[in-house]
Amino acid sequence: MKYLCLAYGDQKKMEKLSKEQFAELIERCKAYDAELRATGQLVQADSLEWDYVAIRPNGAKPIVSDGPFVETKETVGGVIVIEARDLNDAIRVASLHPAARMGEQLGWWIELRPFAAECHQ
Repeated sequence: MKYLCLAYGDQKKMEKLSKEQFAELIERCKAYDAELRATGQLVQADSLEWDYVAIRPNGAKPIVSDGPFVETKETVGGVIVIEARDLNDAIRVASLHPAARMGEQLGWWIELRPFAAECHQ
């Protein structure tokens, strides 16, 4: 079963990292990705830009607006799609990501969501 891991982070805290600290963080993520790729469980992993837009329905013409839209410190900064046997396996895999291990001071954390199986039949 596929699971989506959304990596949330606090942009202001991330921007305060030195170039060396940020580079170390990136290297830890790359190492995690490589380990996961070796197991065959990594489907895709990508970082996202902090800025985004929302497209919402408004009759026949959608409205496009800049985000964020809620009062929050954390924003989705990365997406990872993994393959796991079940929820427990997905939790184990996602718990190994650097955001789940060292992200507390950065407002960095992982949201884990299964893909809807009935949509893929």
